[in-house]
Amino acid sequence: MDDDDQVFRALADPSRRFLLDLLFERDGRTLSELESELEMTRFGVAKHLKVLEEAGLVVTRRSGREKLHFLNPVPIRLIHDRWIDKYTEHHVQALVDLKHALEEEP
Repeated sequence: MDDDDQVFRALADPSRRFLLDLLFERDGRTLSELESELEMTRFGVAKHLKVLEEAGLVVTRRSGREKLHFLNPVPIRLIHDRWIDKYTEHHVQALVDLKHALEEEP
């Protein structure tokens, strides 16, 4: 499975997207903090976090006895650049051309 496939697979689940939203709001959360926000077992949250880590969307760091989870937005940006940005570039350029044309009119 390539990197894009892992990211799309990770983003396909609403619970995982919610976890990413929580980490976007405040990075460096523990499993217990994340678990308290979801109606699922600690084991279930840990499994979702593992999928996110494997996709590179979440990175962890140990701080004493705690394992902190952090959002890594780079894989999402790479998906955006590859799959979204190239399809919108034509439309954006058309608006820029229109702006220039309107500004040149007397």
